[in-house]
Formats: sequence, C-alpha cells, structure tokens
Amino acid sequence: MTTTAASFSHPPDVDVVLPCLNEAEALPWVLARIPAGWRALVVDNGSTDGSADVARALGATVVREQRRGFGAACHAGLLAATADVVCFCDCDASLDPARLVPFVREIRDGEADLVLGRRRPQARGAWPAHARAGNLALARLLRRRTGLRLHDLGPLRAARRAPLLALGLTDRRSGYPLQMVVRAADAGWRIAEHDVPYLPRTGTSKVTGTWRGTWQAVRDMSRVLKEPPHLRAGGG
Repeated sequence: MTTTAASFSHPPDVDVVLPCLNEAEALPWVLARIPAGWRALVVDNGSTDGSADVARALGATVVREQRRGFGAACHAGLLAATADVVCFCDCDASLDPARLVPFVREIRDGEADLVLGRRRPQARGAWPAHARAGNLALARLLRRRTGLRLHDLGPLRAARRAPLLALGLTDRRSGYPLQMVVRAADAGWRIAEHDVPYLPRTGTSKVTGTWRGTWQAVRDMSRVLKEPPHLRAGGG
C-alpha cells in the first residue's frame, strides 16, 4: 500500500475512505461534497481510467492498494486514516458524503458507536432487484446471528478509528462491511441506522451490477456470518 498525501496544514477533523476502481467520471461529484475540514482518502484499487490522477488533482489524498477487493480497499483506507472518526462511502456518486455529517455528530456525542446509512432509492433502477434481494437476505441472516434489526448493509457509515482497528477485520472481499457490523455487535457496540438517499450510480457496479456479482457477494458475506463470536474492545 502506498499513500500520496494532499497538503493538510492540520490534522483532518474526519477521514472519509472512498474505495475506488475506475471512478474517474464520478469523482468530481463525490469530492465536491466532502464537508469542509474533512479529508478524502481515495483508495485506488487498480484503476485504469486515471482515477488516481483525477482524485489528486481535486485535492484528495490517494492511497494505492494493489490487492483487489472491496474489503482490501476499505481496510487500506482505514490503515491510512489518522482522524479520530473515520467514515466510509462508495465512490460512484450513488451516495452523498455530505450525508455523513449527522452520523459523525452522533458518534462524537456518544449516542452510537457505529452509524450506518439505510439506502432509499431515489430513481427507478438505482438499486437493481437482484441486489436488493441479496441485501434483504443478508439482513435477515444478520438478525439471526446478532439480533440486530437492521434493514441494510450499505457502505455509508461512520465510527471511531481506534475501535474499528481493534475489531481485527480480516475479510478483504465483499464481506468486509458485514464483518464490521458482526464484530461490532459481538463487541457490544451501539449500532444506529438512518435513511439516506440512494442515487443511480455513475458507471457499472463491480459487485451488484449482475446476478453473478451479487450472489458472489452473498457467498462472501455468508462465510462471515458463520464465524464464531469475536469479542473485542468496545466502541467508546
């Protein structure tokens, strides 16, 4: 993993991890919506469309992660983060990172240890039927495993960096977001969920764009749900 740092005269208030694979077209929209004082960590996961150059030109910090996989990109961003609070957001313009502001406030006010965004489609086709079905099935399995009554395992989320690292996340594929929730639940974290608008993404999804991709993600996540309880430090 290599990091190219943008100029920051003081530590960022919040780091936003943006896993990126060929998202040059979406990056201007996404980065323009990063709140002032926050740092965008664009994790380039092998892009061939100049995404890293676009991100760097727009003032983002670029982290390179050569190992392919959504989880690999997310974790590389977490390791590169230095802010107390770390957020995650897709880099395809389907989610507005400005929606993370109340999530961060909730973390800082001690009201929750992990805050998740429940995606609410704003246009037809924003969330394909097969992707929605897979997400629903996983939410039900998660409820059986942890008792959490969540509706979505979406990528928009916020938590404190040190406790996240203490969870010891190991998945480097599509199971990473679910493993974060499962291990947080095992550790007794307070987990909140709030509605967020979900827009049609720019470009083609690498995971949920097809039935095959969706069910591969479901298989990855099913393996996570079979893990024995993993107790770690609290969210504090």
